[in-house]
Amino acid sequence: MSAPLNKRGATPVGFITELDRIEAASVIYLRLWSDGTDAQAQVRNDFVTALGHHRGARAIQSFEQICSLCSAHGRRPLMRHSVQCKCLGADESCFANFIATASEGAQEDAMLIATLLVRADVAPLLASCAFDFGLALKRMRLGAPRDYAAVRPQSTIIH
Repeated sequence: MSAPLNKRGATPVGFITELDRIEAASVIYLRLWSDGTDAQAQVRNDFVTALGHHRGARAIQSFEQICSLCSAHGRRPLMRHSVQCKCLGADESCFANFIATASEGAQEDAMLIATLLVRADVAPLLASCAFDFGLALKRMRLGAPRDYAAVRPQSTIIH
């Protein structure tokens, strides 16, 4: 994939299968959420099915707020690959690391990464939402990224 200067955040830096389960899930859900209303319904269904109505709704609310804050207050748009793509883009890698860091309770590190994604005044709220979302992902008993890649049908879309 060639990456023009205005889309450097999409530059491949690795593969989804190299991420741990929380990181991989955060990237997959970001891709799905950005794919439109049908994919967003799938995300909502995953969380409600795995966590129950109340906890699932709270997780979705946190994730929606993350996406909304990144969109409205982001330093620039987050670049993403397609849902089926095996590559991991630079922005996706940053996002995955952010969610994983926040989910571990590393508040200062999560705040630092949040300031790379959004304006500094919005970073505390973003980090708080990432903590909640990351904990929800931990509760979901996700499979390893390699398991996900093996189950997904192969696609002719490269990126």
